[in-house]
Amino acid sequence: MSILPWLFAVAGLAAAFAWGGPAALLIAALLSIMEVSLSFDNAVVNATVLRRMDPVWQRRFLTWGILIAVFGMRLIFPVVIVAVAAGLGLLEVAMMAVNDPVAYGEHLKAAHIGIAAFGGMFLLMVFLHFVCDEGKDVHWIYAIERRLVKAGRLEAVEVAVALLVLLVAQTFLPDADRLTAMVAGVAGVACFVAVKGFAGLAGEADAAGIAARSGAAGFIYLEVLDASFSLDGVIGAFAMTTDIVIIMIGLAIGAMFVRTLTVHLVRKGTLDEFVFLEHGAHWGIGALGIIMLVGMRVHVPEMVTGLVGVSLIGLSLFSSIMHRRKRAES
Repeated sequence: MSILPWLFAVAGLAAAFAWGGPAALLIAALLSIMEVSLSFDNAVVNATVLRRMDPVWQRRFLTWGILIAVFGMRLIFPVVIVAVAAGLGLLEVAMMAVNDPVAYGEHLKAAHIGIAAFGGMFLLMVFLHFVCDEGKDVHWIYAIERRLVKAGRLEAVEVAVALLVLLVAQTFLPDADRLTAMVAGVAGVACFVAVKGFAGLAGEADAAGIAARSGAAGFIYLEVLDASFSLDGVIGAFAMTTDIVIIMIGLAIGAMFVRTLTVHLVRKGTLDEFVFLEHGAHWGIGALGIIMLVGMRVHVPEMVTGLVGVSLIGLSLFSSIMHRRKRAES
């Protein structure tokens, strides 16, 4: 792996120490580890898209993309969410984030229902679109995935299933929160469909299989996917600290490692070598989507979320190794 993320981590942790001393440095380090553990499956799925894009867009993903991931999705986007949810101006919310981070954190937590519904539904669509893909002929959990591929023959079945899950999930919420969850959840589904449609206009029917000629569409898809992963992580970070600067530093370090890992997986051909790794990542994304929807009603610790994703990746890696051995023996 490149030395760049390590240099970025050293610089970031040094900045955290200068900003708030040893305690800030420790929190930033913990946040970066949390970000990596929550987003490891994101890196694998990103790699499935990135490997079909030319080197130019791969570099843009690592340069422009990291700027968007750090400053856009983990700093500016939460400010926009708070501004919309609280009916405040962007500048007012930005000043609140710096001068009164406790109030900012409370406003962000108050928007948790909408954030979880949007992110959860988008991630659920990513999962369903993968497992219901008729063109998929390699199955990890064979008995389940084979049936899901057959179900994929029905037009827009993944949209119907996702909306049904949303309809059931919102019934467990207080009456005052149901409309918010429905609107945000439908927006998450619409966002996925829109990105998929944009990819189709660019010459590729599959949103997760965008070729080099549709690099812009692939880039947008990856950024929206990253946003869905980062939204809940930003809120979870406030459980450790309300200092927006430390939160941004910690999550930025983690995001840089995830981006670099994505490019590393592409260049080493890891996904071709371990055939079920992509499957495990998508099951992890599906699990995270459900966890985010469940999180609208009950709190799910970030450690549990991270362990679920890492465990599924680990199991798929083990299955891939056993599959290679069987093929070698035969």
